Amino acid sequence: MPLNWMPIKWMPIKWMPLKWTEKPQLPKAEGRIEAIDLARGLAIGLMIVSHAVSGLVGIRNVPDWGMVPIHFLTKFSSSLFIIVFGIALAVAFLAHTQSEDWPKRRLKLWLRAVEVWFWYKALTIFEMLPYYPPNEIVDALLYGRFAIWVEILGFYAIALLWVPLMLPRWARAPLWSRLATIGVLTALTVWLQSLTFGGNDILKALLVDHEDHYAWGQISRAPMILIGLLIGEALLRCYFEPTTRRRLVLTLLGLGALMVAAFYALAFSNGDVHAAMLAVANNVGKHPPGLEFMLFSLGGALVLLALALAGGAKAAKVLRPLTIVGSEALKAFIFHIVMIFLVLRFLWEGEGMYTYPQALGVGGLLILGATVWIWLTRWMANHR
Repeated sequence: MPLNWMPIKWMPIKWMPLKWTEKPQLPKAEGRIEAIDLARGLAIGLMIVSHAVSGLVGIRNVPDWGMVPIHFLTKFSSSLFIIVFGIALAVAFLAHTQSEDWPKRRLKLWLRAVEVWFWYKALTIFEMLPYYPPNEIVDALLYGRFAIWVEILGFYAIALLWVPLMLPRWARAPLWSRLATIGVLTALTVWLQSLTFGGNDILKALLVDHEDHYAWGQISRAPMILIGLLIGEALLRCYFEPTTRRRLVLTLLGLGALMVAAFYALAFSNGDVHAAMLAVANNVGKHPPGLEFMLFSLGGALVLLALALAGGAKAAKVLRPLTIVGSEALKAFIFHIVMIFLVLRFLWEGEGMYTYPQALGVGGLLILGATVWIWLTRWMANHR
């Protein structure tokens, strides 16, 4: 599943390079590529550290050395998370879209959307509870406004409604049309962001982001989901072939490095590299997505993904806590939001009581705590 993709078993096929007009011929995989769990775990881990700092200390109180480079580097997390969402869909579902059981699999995705939406709304209450009156919390629950830290769940809940509808068409489409779709959606995002949507800021935020709302636009983030689908297809073709896997890793690493280099080139041309890094750390260009922010965030995400794939099962074993967190991402997300906002901020009234180094330590402990929680829930499920 997208936040915790389904176990699959690998059935290898001979790898052949894609042609522009070729439709994908994918194996039906049934086993688990733990490197994907590790990549997702890296995204969740960075997100937990970022939320611990911003939720307990506040960005304005973070020292300069904490903003750059530490908080700056956490900006890889959201892009990596969304790309892995697409990868997981490709690996677990794409090859089944033409089979007779596809309606049942599609229904599972829609039921997952309901589950994610429920937790999105529940965690919205936990996040807002300490600081907002009941009427404003109800307003957020009814899409009259948005929270901040839990909004990526709201994005996934909606994406899980429309993505299953387009997967069968995507699976039948030749490569050129899939690449063209990514380009068209990117151009459409730029155009739609110039419109006012008749003053309906909430609708604009839900579709293409809005600068006054911390929401993730479905259209503006769709290209990253589709990029993830393409990478997932490549994994199905070549992950277990050392030579072709190495090519994929080098391609992702090269593309990511070029994007990060482009970010620094733009920063250098503007005369202040540190200011550009600090702007990214402060989420300038995150909502709506701007060129500099996305070059750094998406580029860094591709580099981390490449490293996770290069490390494979060995790296997943060495970094076991992150791999476990990545294998049950929804549980890890719920755990850290409950601990930060319900327990530490609301019940223990802990906001402002932590120094920045302490908040980093809390973030690390929450990663380990989420790992233990996931292990415990699995143990309980196996011993009923």
